[in-house]
Amino acid sequence: MKTIGLIGGMSWESTQTYYRLINQKVREQLGGLHSARLVLYSVDFAEIEALQHRGDWQATGDILASAGQALASAGADFLVLCTNTMHKVAPAIEQEAGISLLHIADATAGVLKGDGVTRVGLLGTRFTMEQAFYVDRLRDHGIDVLVPNDAQRERIHSVIYSELCQGVVNAHSKADYLEVVGSLAERGAQGVILGCTEIGLLIQGADTNVPLYDTTEIHAEQAVGHALGRAHG
Repeated sequence: MKTIGLIGGMSWESTQTYYRLINQKVREQLGGLHSARLVLYSVDFAEIEALQHRGDWQATGDILASAGQALASAGADFLVLCTNTMHKVAPAIEQEAGISLLHIADATAGVLKGDGVTRVGLLGTRFTMEQAFYVDRLRDHGIDVLVPNDAQRERIHSVIYSELCQGVVNAHSKADYLEVVGSLAERGAQGVILGCTEIGLLIQGADTNVPLYDTTEIHAEQAVGHALGRAHG
């Protein structure tokens, strides 16, 4: 079994979900008392968040690249960045760490293509929904991406930072998110990507008839598959 290097803390609310899912999936695959070989570097999210909203992506990249280097030195065979938004600086992390990084958008695209989905809605932070690093990565896989309108994007973004990243799950916010999911489906989305690792804390597949693609679940599945040498986990 390869050793997984997790770059987490963005937020720790979703990083603990990664830890749980990865270990559960290893046990499902291997049985008994098996658990994952992994090392975790958890950053102070307040520092990252401030830099994100200042647009200082170079500084965030430097912090996370240092984390990647530390994980490589600690014995990680590959990296998993436990956040969608910070994949904006994934190339810098991979370059500095000197080991491969499993990209969350590539993992998600693989599942979408397997399901025959060619047009998908995307929920996430404003950075993820509006900037090219994520949307273009999906489009490179031949997937058409729909994002919510401006007011909806602001609401989605606000709930992530002011509620979900702080462990708050609000029924009114859940209703708002499901309304956005429905509007994306009405525009032709065959499914909706939960493109922020905290969104799965708020809405799940049982809440809607629209297929939801939880990137945390998908990424964890791929990480286990890679660690065990099994292409699809």
